[in-house]
Amino acid sequence: MKIFFVVLGASIAFFLTVAMFGTSGWTRPPLATAQTGYRGTAMDQVHTKAGLAEVKEANVAPAAADPAEEDGELAGKTYENVQVLGNVTTNEFNRLMASMTEWVAPEQGCTYCHNTENMADDSLYQKRVARRMLQMTQHINSDWKANHVGSTGVTCYTCHRGQPVPANIWFTNPGPNHSSGFVARNNGQNMASPSVGLASLPYDTLTEYLADKNIDNNAIRVNGTTAPPTTKGKPIQDAEKTYGLMIHMSEGLGVNCTFCHNTRAISNWSQSTPQRTTAWHGIRMVRDINGNYLEPLASTFPPNRLGVLGDVPKVNCTTCHNGQNKPLNGVNMVDSYPELTKSTVLAGTPPADPTAPAPAPNP
Repeated sequence: MKIFFVVLGASIAFFLTVAMFGTSGWTRPPLATAQTGYRGTAMDQVHTKAGLAEVKEANVAPAAADPAEEDGELAGKTYENVQVLGNVTTNEFNRLMASMTEWVAPEQGCTYCHNTENMADDSLYQKRVARRMLQMTQHINSDWKANHVGSTGVTCYTCHRGQPVPANIWFTNPGPNHSSGFVARNNGQNMASPSVGLASLPYDTLTEYLADKNIDNNAIRVNGTTAPPTTKGKPIQDAEKTYGLMIHMSEGLGVNCTFCHNTRAISNWSQSTPQRTTAWHGIRMVRDINGNYLEPLASTFPPNRLGVLGDVPKVNCTTCHNGQNKPLNGVNMVDSYPELTKSTVLAGTPPADPTAPAPAPNP
């Protein structure tokens, strides 16, 4: 036995020596740190400088279009069937349409949404969806300004990034299809879902917390107030779903837990950063967007644009943030497009109906 330990020790020493000489030229990559909490609490964000530079380069906002000439007739008077932007001037309308083309469909051009032989025609579903998305953008920039998006605001580019379909959308996950045999109840775990960072956490976290239009439903509760906890249901499984959502938010914003929480007292709001309040409102904003603007479009989207369960594409934190705590490097997006900060429906214009069937193409 003594000989065995001598040989084992010699082997370990040999491999450590090889490792020391083999990695002698290795150094830690340059790091960038930012303090997000109280001094001495180790509430810092730590990234490699190369990683930060890569994310920054991938999130460059496009330059705003040249300002439109002031004054002029309203677009709702100049053009037919302008249901959302009727109260802006024709010059502002054309400028925004050109910008939207670059933000959403630069390769397809105007024909992605319009029948260019009759621009008033609503037969293309993309046009009807875009109309509702304009209303959604105005709603976000006006009604969620104080609690989440601030004066920076959002435009179509915030989500689309030059693509007709945003890269970071999601559908309800139907889960595995077990045709036969005994399947133990596993609370949706061990499915290697990207929505929870491939962790062993419930795969349907986004459906649980981000799809309900009643934005105050499904309050996130993990900590019990009694010992043992007397919460109805399964508090441990609720906690697992909550942590799944937290992983999604962490990856979506490119931050760790201490960006919002003091990890010595995660549930304590008084020891949390202001970002936690912003994130709390962000969860409710996503529910509002999904429930009141996207899900009603289920009958507008063609079947090939729906999920396997027939649900519409929805947004989550990554859709806008794309790995940054401030989307598009925090660049102000709406000062150059004030028509996206308020409702621009011309008085007397019937509200757009996202559930209306597509009209027959005009001859």
